[in-house]
Amino acid sequence: MKEIIRCFKLEAQMEHMAKKDVLLDVLEKFTSPNINLTPEEQEDPDGHRLPALTNLGMGYVFEELIRKFNEDNNEEAGEHFTPREVIELMVHLVFEPIRDSMASTLSIYDPACGSGGMLTEAQNFIKDPEKNIRPNADIHLYGREINDETYAICKSDMMIKNNDPGNIRPDSTLAKDVFSDVRFDFMLSNPPYGKSWASDQRHIKDGSDVTDARFRVSLPDYWGEVDVVDAVPRSSDGQLLFLMDMIHKMKTVATKDDGSQSQGSRIASVHNGSSLFTGDAGSGESNIRRHIIENDMLEAVIQLPNNLFYNTGITTYIWLLSNNKTGKRKGKVQLIDASGLYRKLRKNLGNKNCEFAPEHIRTITDHYLALTEALPETKADDSAIASKVFENRDFGYYKVNIERPDRRMAQFTPERVETLRFEKALREPMAWMHAREKS
Repeated sequence: MKEIIRCFKLEAQMEHMAKKDVLLDVLEKFTSPNINLTPEEQEDPDGHRLPALTNLGMGYVFEELIRKFNEDNNEEAGEHFTPREVIELMVHLVFEPIRDSMASTLSIYDPACGSGGMLTEAQNFIKDPEKNIRPNADIHLYGREINDETYAICKSDMMIKNNDPGNIRPDSTLAKDVFSDVRFDFMLSNPPYGKSWASDQRHIKDGSDVTDARFRVSLPDYWGEVDVVDAVPRSSDGQLLFLMDMIHKMKTVATKDDGSQSQGSRIASVHNGSSLFTGDAGSGESNIRRHIIENDMLEAVIQLPNNLFYNTGITTYIWLLSNNKTGKRKGKVQLIDASGLYRKLRKNLGNKNCEFAPEHIRTITDHYLALTEALPETKADDSAIASKVFENRDFGYYKVNIERPDRRMAQFTPERVETLRFEKALREPMAWMHAREKS
């Protein structure tokens, strides 16, 4: 609790507000009989009913405050909060395919956990008696968060919900691997995209050499020779580093004594288009994509509607990864275009002007589970979902430089070239003499 109070800077805030003579006004707002911030139903002084504020309601209050905070401080796109319905879609995609084979003890990790929304929603989804996924499971939540205040919120939430707050760690995920000896069953994240990781480079690289094992991979070259190569993107965008951190923490698939296999790990991560398209062959981004696809870990990429997030209107995607694909998914990648599935909000929330309805989440999940191919009947049908399945090799290519002699140089024999050099030197006698003296 002392750490949480220190991260919130509560003592300094109260002292500052007291000096400005506004502390009493703020406290009176929170204790006003005309609002109800408790989980029990109450009445105001006029006898009007004040409904209870549920956990979900408090979550929406927090979302609105975070949205306003981001707008006022010009936070970068995707840096803070993930809409609740996007998290709901992610947990459906991660847990439903293996709902009948999940272990009784599970671990869930988020390397950019923020206020802990993905972790707690994942836990609620698994333990919900109505969904009957694994209501009696023993679930351990882990996370990293660099922002002090959101870290304190997440840690507070863990304490309130009887989770272990010691599994939430502060500071940069990229700079130090504090969970280096832990492997997780499930990982969900919305890492910051378009955000520089230059301040973490000294922890990852020594000069031009990558020293962190999380960001080095083994890949074959054109002739099949396997070599260890760097898997770091350009310094202006570190989102793929968070994905590599999660891949490094996947559980290995092992055969048990009874002949069955352990489930390995499953990952859902939100990215913008940069992770898909940035980086030429041989670049760090390309090496990361090669490592994922050539090791048959990429199950699906789902395109989301624009303007779905609070502080960005750009196109976003959910990547689904697994190191233990089912038989029908082996060697395949499913691309789903769900950009036309949304319903409009009555009032915009920052950049967010639409949301997923429950039926949209169900439609996307069903297409993913069935591994079906579907195309709109007409090109004008923007609201229809599109799905297509590709082979892993469809995404691969080599970049080859082909060199050939210039025909114009064919007339210049070595003797002719030497003569030309001499003639040029005669035209510049001082330069030629100076060159001869130096030689």
